Amino acid sequence: MDPTFSIVLPCWNSVDFIDRCIESLKNQTYKNFEVIIIDNSSKDGTFEKVKKIKDERFRVFNINNEGILAKSRNLGINKSKGEWIAFLDSDDWWTKDKLQICYENINNKVDFLYHDLEIKSENPRILKRKKNKSYQLRKPVLINLLTEGNLISNSSAVVRKQLLLKIGGIDENNELPAAEDYNAWLRIAKITDQFLYLPYVLGYYFVHDQGMSHKDMSIPGRHAVSEFLGILNRKQKLIMECNFKYQSARYNYLQSDFEKSKENLFFILRNGKFSLKIKAIIMIIMMIVR
Repeated sequence: MDPTFSIVLPCWNSVDFIDRCIESLKNQTYKNFEVIIIDNSSKDGTFEKVKKIKDERFRVFNINNEGILAKSRNLGINKSKGEWIAFLDSDDWWTKDKLQICYENINNKVDFLYHDLEIKSENPRILKRKKNKSYQLRKPVLINLLTEGNLISNSSAVVRKQLLLKIGGIDENNELPAAEDYNAWLRIAKITDQFLYLPYVLGYYFVHDQGMSHKDMSIPGRHAVSEFLGILNRKQKLIMECNFKYQSARYNYLQSDFEKSKENLFFILRNGKFSLKIKAIIMIIMMIVR
């Protein structure tokens, strides 16, 4: 019997994280799944470690993706046998009931499932958000994703395989790293509005020094949305621009480039939504009192 879920798990020099991730898969209460591990020519023993997994549901492949994670994910998709593709990053992990709850919510009116993730860190996160929290996207989902940004964490996404094949897989453009998943969600949203939010924490997102959270996500984000700009009106484009300005402002704040951060924040104060203006004011106050 083919598996219901194919879990696509890319890894690269993940020897410090991979055990926790793998254990969370072995402990799933729903058992009809396969795991496709794609190692990107690790140098730290990751490949040797995952090759030793004694579980026939796990298959391991090696690749040199040239720094383009989408290549690893596409290999996993192409090797998969399940009807549903679930994505998981090697430094993240799931609760034991993740797949069971997803399975119970699958029907012919659902093409895409996603949920919240609790944020874990190797350093204290005082006064920082504790969850990657989402909500039920409004229809049309494509417009909602464009104007509100990427509200779907990669390690929470479960997608019908046929949709990923229909869009030609994850875009391997080298300008998209860290936003290739967002671009894929947008292209799927052109085909279907049947996105279902599960209001539970069903996994954990790990923040560490090598993670994408330490990059200016507005740059790949702009590339991710570029092909869709023509469907937005002026107001929607302004909302989207303010979101990117805030991402850039936050990144520059963390880099102590306060002048550049303020430039973006003042743009938000002139043009942003009320909730984003409040965030901008708080960040400006934090810069003043430093």
